[in-house]
Amino acid sequence: MRILLTGSAGMVGRALAGHCAALGDEVFAHDRHSLDITNPDQVAVAFDRERPEAIINCAAWTDVDACESAPQRAHAIHAGAVETLARNSRRHNAAFVTISTDYVFDGEKEGFYTQRDDPHPQGVYAVSKLAGERLARDAYARAVVARTSWVFGHGGSNFLSRVVDLARAGQPLKAINDAYGTPTYASHLAGRVRELAARDLPGVYHVTNSGAGATFEEFARAALAIANCSDAQIESVSLDSLRRPAPRPRNSRLRCLLSEAIGLAPLPDWQAALTEFIAERETRSAE
Repeated sequence: MRILLTGSAGMVGRALAGHCAALGDEVFAHDRHSLDITNPDQVAVAFDRERPEAIINCAAWTDVDACESAPQRAHAIHAGAVETLARNSRRHNAAFVTISTDYVFDGEKEGFYTQRDDPHPQGVYAVSKLAGERLARDAYARAVVARTSWVFGHGGSNFLSRVVDLARAGQPLKAINDAYGTPTYASHLAGRVRELAARDLPGVYHVTNSGAGATFEEFARAALAIANCSDAQIESVSLDSLRRPAPRPRNSRLRCLLSEAIGLAPLPDWQAALTEFIAERETRSAE
């Protein structure tokens, strides 16, 4: 496939670029420097030049706290730009997949959120991401929304991706003990998103690794055990104690009702995915 990929400098974008290229796709990978997705004219020119068969939008402003003080920028990236990409995808009769977030839910539910649950976003980041979902689907009936959760992977700068590095560097570790999610390995997410682009079946999908989910503390302790860093000290803290500007859902575990219905097998358990990630990380470090 000829794939136009946005957000290629991010963790998920890099994973997708590598995965698609390995499958033989012709990938036009764009970061914010090569394509400003908030500029409709630039987007139209890129589409006309590259004539993609599929568009995968990984672009996002993931600094959730910063979004609180710059709502216009957040909406421009997560809502207006997504609508622009969807409209151009329709103009070129191309498949369109945009990645969204577990933050569209308020976290008050027990158990897993599915597509049957009504979103109730709580912060600017969350509100803007849900707006993007809706604008995409309104603009293009073929739009695919892939919600995901707690992504970790190579090159990631978040806690989930760096906990082993932080421990080995002797950095103090704090891990939240009362917020739950479904950890998702960026490489596995990339593979499933590419499948959704190829299937071109519109709808909202929840894409995470399988398993019962975990707290940040449970994830961190599992990662350190796998990496033989069990002696590292972790301070167990509550979500509320961190007093961060943006609200976070206390429970954002996701489960998909559509994937198996269209013949997509569940992704591996998050602990197996974490083991794979750390093994690959060790191999890369040794090279």
